[in-house]
Amino acid sequence: MPAKGKHRRPKHHPIARKLALAGTGGAALTLPLISAATAGAVEKTTAPAAHTATPAARTAAPTTYSVVAGDTLSEIAAEHSVSGGWKQLYAANRSVIGENPAIIRPGITLKLGTQAEAPRASRSAARPATLYPNNLDGWIRESLDVMAKHGIPGSYNGIHRNVMRESSGNPLAINNWDINAQNGIPSKGLLQVIDPTFRAYHVPGTSMNSYDPVANITAACNYAAARYGSIDNVNGPY
Repeated sequence: MPAKGKHRRPKHHPIARKLALAGTGGAALTLPLISAATAGAVEKTTAPAAHTATPAARTAAPTTYSVVAGDTLSEIAAEHSVSGGWKQLYAANRSVIGENPAIIRPGITLKLGTQAEAPRASRSAARPATLYPNNLDGWIRESLDVMAKHGIPGSYNGIHRNVMRESSGNPLAINNWDINAQNGIPSKGLLQVIDPTFRAYHVPGTSMNSYDPVANITAACNYAAARYGSIDNVNGPY
């Protein structure tokens, strides 16, 4: 994804990637022991009734965040559980950010809005991690799940179409001859992202390696959403 100019057909290399499987732990519940009354004396004691009043519903008051160097809207939205993700955060702060959501100046104060409610303790145990096949289909589906959590638009067909045009599905593809390569920042990976763009639109929870298929797709879709509304709207060099 060059900053300027058009993409060129990249060179291809063998695919190499491993999936990391996340595990889940169990929570132990400890119950108090009740001692018996002294033998011969059946003394009946009445314990105070347990206070079972339901806590009042918590609605977090609007909060703010002061931007520091290196921050991105997607990272801030994820870290503070902002409902609607980075797009909602940008919409609420457009007057202080300006027209380009990719550029947020250190020192400005962002309104975070109402944070998402914390998971209730009574919910069922966490679901097992989804297993994705280690191929283009699996990488796209995993990326779509990450994108959904961060409010990033895009469809399977939109991603697949652009991947096949940019890299033919090779996650190690690199363009070593266009203007970006001459400037020392060649386009890389499935969606041919240059490193500055990858870092600016990297989505928390994915690898910091721009060749990583899921990280590459997700960052590219995040960039496309900011510039074109969605990766679905990209039909050529972007």
